[in-house]
Amino acid sequence: MTQTFDRIFRHGEIVNHDGRHQGDVGVKDGRITALGDLSQASAGEVVDCTGLTILPGVIDSQVHFREPGPTHKEDLESGSRAAVMGGVTAVFEMPNTDPLTISPETLADKVKRGQHRMHCDFAFWVGGTRENARHVGELERLPAAAGIKVFMGSSTGSLLVEDDEGVREILRYTRRRAAFHSEDEYRLRERRDLRVPGDASSHPVWRDVEAALNCTRRLVGIAEETGAPIHVLHISTAEEIPFLAEHKRLVTCEATPHHLTLAGPEAYEKLGTLVQMNPPVRDAHARNGVWHGVQQGIVDVLGSDHAPHTLEEKAKPYPESPSGMTGVQTLVPLMLDHVNKGRLSLERFVDLSSHGPNRIFGIAGKGRIAVGYDADLTIVDMKRQETIRNEWIASKCGWTPYQGMTVTGWPVGTIVRGARVMWEGSLDEHSRGEPVKFWTA
Repeated sequence: MTQTFDRIFRHGEIVNHDGRHQGDVGVKDGRITALGDLSQASAGEVVDCTGLTILPGVIDSQVHFREPGPTHKEDLESGSRAAVMGGVTAVFEMPNTDPLTISPETLADKVKRGQHRMHCDFAFWVGGTRENARHVGELERLPAAAGIKVFMGSSTGSLLVEDDEGVREILRYTRRRAAFHSEDEYRLRERRDLRVPGDASSHPVWRDVEAALNCTRRLVGIAEETGAPIHVLHISTAEEIPFLAEHKRLVTCEATPHHLTLAGPEAYEKLGTLVQMNPPVRDAHARNGVWHGVQQGIVDVLGSDHAPHTLEEKAKPYPESPSGMTGVQTLVPLMLDHVNKGRLSLERFVDLSSHGPNRIFGIAGKGRIAVGYDADLTIVDMKRQETIRNEWIASKCGWTPYQGMTVTGWPVGTIVRGARVMWEGSLDEHSRGEPVKFWTA
């Protein structure tokens, strides 16, 4: 009896948890239902992937899409459009919106806004605060909750939990892996006078290595005291890597493409406030140290920390200029370029961008090309050379710090639960974005 599928992706090189091999992917009702030689099968559509590489759908577990709040620079629709244009099939969005995502009601509001409006699938981090600490065990298990996110630095209001006791109280009640922005707020306050007006290169002087390392040491100590698993976001220093390597029983960590690609002082000389991020882009020593973490398996996932601001906002003189840049759309091409330059294998990229999120966050049915899993696929041309340009950026703010950079390796197709959402640079089908599901929820 002839097998029948909704769609077959034929003749691609599949890169997965079990290595690389040529084959076809059969999709029905939004899920992968067969792998291998499907030349005798029939389908409503057959997509020729000859010469292309089929990856598990890329998951970006750290984005800021600004909705509700300052939606003049991003919203859930535009941010997710940027995601799928760059080959990303699912995102975890951050809680520092307006109002903050810190309650069942504010989480439910975001889910309602994203449902069947976002182009990719989604989950939302819930902010951990002193006020909701005793309820985080319930909040992190609500539908579409990625987990609890805590800012130990670089936030305001109730989202800033800079003291050990406040962090300890949150971790006493968490059961899933909580994520942390790890910069020592006390040290940042002490060093504010080191900011040089009009000079963005003083940003990493103010937010120095010790601000990150001291906070990560404190955080890991509290995690080991409470037995709570934690995730340290956007590692930016060489010094944190060997420390984290000694504490992998409870601790996972993330690297970002900008900390792996850019370095001062050149980046600040060229881009000024456009490269201003928290934690900052540092020197080549720091960048090499983060790469060591990637290459030694210490880094668990990649996240873009997509945090857009308009060019007008970024043009304000430092330090009035806001920290943040676009990143969700450039994550895949930047990292494929690094693959082609020999800095990591394609299998390691897959581990960081799909298998890693699946493993450490307990994602159900995503992160692998396997029968029964959602048909989320990132289809790339590893030989294609393109120049990244502002005109390509789908974010509302319309710019990228990588303007003019030529890369080798490019996303050709974004498949979300079997729907061909992006193909060859165009929105091909409007995905009806749905909440990501988790084993632990």
